[in-house]
Amino acid sequence: MKAVTDPAGVLLRRLLWLLRWRVWVQEKLQPTEWQITLLWAAITGVLGALTSIGFTTLTERVHGWFGDSRLGVVDSMARLPWWAVLLVPALGGACAGAILMLGQRLPRTESSTDYMEAIVIGNGHVPRRASLVKSAAALFSIGSGGSIGREGPMVQLAAVVASALGRWRKFTPPQLRLLVACGASAGIASAYNAPIAGSFFVAEIILGTIAMESLGPLVVAAVGATVTLHVFTTAHVLYKVPAFGEASAWEMGPYVVLGLIVGVIAPVFLISLKHAERFFVSLRLPIVLRLALGGLLVGAIAINVPQVCGNGYSVVVEILSGKVAWVLIPGLLACKWLATMSSFGSGAPGGVFTPALFMGACVGLLFGTTVHHLWPGGAVNPLAFALVGMGAFLSAASRAPVMAVIMLFEMTMSYDIILPLLLCSVIAYYTAKGIDASSLYSESLKRKAAAAPAPALGEGRVADLMRVDPPVLPPGAPFAEIAQLFLKLRVNNLYVVDPAGKFLGVVSMHDIKTYLSEPDLAELVIARDIVRDDFPRVAPDQPLTEALAGFMGIVAERLPVVDRAGILRGSLAKNDLLLALVEKRKAPPQA
Repeated sequence: MKAVTDPAGVLLRRLLWLLRWRVWVQEKLQPTEWQITLLWAAITGVLGALTSIGFTTLTERVHGWFGDSRLGVVDSMARLPWWAVLLVPALGGACAGAILMLGQRLPRTESSTDYMEAIVIGNGHVPRRASLVKSAAALFSIGSGGSIGREGPMVQLAAVVASALGRWRKFTPPQLRLLVACGASAGIASAYNAPIAGSFFVAEIILGTIAMESLGPLVVAAVGATVTLHVFTTAHVLYKVPAFGEASAWEMGPYVVLGLIVGVIAPVFLISLKHAERFFVSLRLPIVLRLALGGLLVGAIAINVPQVCGNGYSVVVEILSGKVAWVLIPGLLACKWLATMSSFGSGAPGGVFTPALFMGACVGLLFGTTVHHLWPGGAVNPLAFALVGMGAFLSAASRAPVMAVIMLFEMTMSYDIILPLLLCSVIAYYTAKGIDASSLYSESLKRKAAAAPAPALGEGRVADLMRVDPPVLPPGAPFAEIAQLFLKLRVNNLYVVDPAGKFLGVVSMHDIKTYLSEPDLAELVIARDIVRDDFPRVAPDQPLTEALAGFMGIVAERLPVVDRAGILRGSLAKNDLLLALVEKRKAPPQA
């Protein structure tokens, strides 16, 4: 056989050799677009965990400026003189307010939406500057002992990273919204070392659906965050509790009553936070003074009850270990309630997840102890009621009973209380829902959704989701050009269009396999010879539900979008379509 010396022939043979490997990889190893989505979800989880670790570290550094960095917030405040206890939260609030005021004066290039808005009613763009300003302010409100949780800023930062990652990769709006949701899942998983709860937090509260198209990436992101957390920190079970033993049938009655009580108190707690917020706004103080006043009120309470400082985690640990006398619980409950109203109402950035757990633990222990004194068989171990009260209160406040049950189980790894926890959480959920329709998150989301413009999906047409500028070929393109495009791009089909842009068909990678071992024949082939003119296509004005039928019966990740004149307008990805359909049938923000 005569050796090939023609440069074009040598290049073609090299391309064919590379393309044979490309086809083999595609058929044996190449991941689908859904698998690629899971990969990005895992990367988001890792990055979300790293931002959470960084935020926690910075919070501890800020706490070191105000108190003893070797101690927790409660112990540190307990050792300060009364005037310092009064001034430290006020100073921290003033610093937080100054940062927020500075952020308001910076030029605004982005909207003020947070991660929930970006997922539910936005396009997935989470503002970086506004989020960093708010998180920096949270460092001071949390580090100085404000009665607020750190989970809010941690989730927001993880969502910011996810949004930036998706925008860098030029994700479509449905993909970007899902990636931001993955960031939120990673943030919750990092905050509580609870990957399953992190996934269901986003699925149940924010997305309103547990369809696998969205739940799968959320789980991968949460697992990635938790593994990262274990690698870089000494993460462990959040609340170590003793074995309680299986609840007896007699105890189920008191647990039902506890569910009813918590179901009443939780919405009252949320209503009180709203009233506190309105009160501070009505004062018309500058934001620096408003947050300083909120901190001052927390400090005034903390002079005699330092346990109100911080998110309440250390106090809950002592309650569950039996180190807090039950006679002190009513006072702790009332003081923590007032302190949380002061911090939240003044506008201190942070979360109320952990303070809600504090409230539930106090209510549960107080009720369980009362039942134990009146009827020992109805509450054998009051500490179990404290634990169940935490889950029930979270269920009633968040309106997400599944997430609440899973989170309590992951935070304690105590299976003994799973049956009363399920029962009590569901009863508390329905009781709270009957009293007040709003939850921790629904009020602002509903208000902003009503004021928002039309949804990004419009009326649900293909044109809303199509990707422009798909890879195209002229009908006269030689085989070498076809091979180069397949090697350069991660696609399985190339669209063939004439000079006027009219769609003629596709060249499929599967259809070129015949020529990969016949270089002499491949030199004679052009795109027109191997084009498939019967390939399915969709129209720009076609409803999304109808477009789904185009993917039936073929193995393709994308379909060409062709208008009535036959002009190629773009391509429609299957995973974009499925995500959009899931979004269209998801529930509105939880009420």
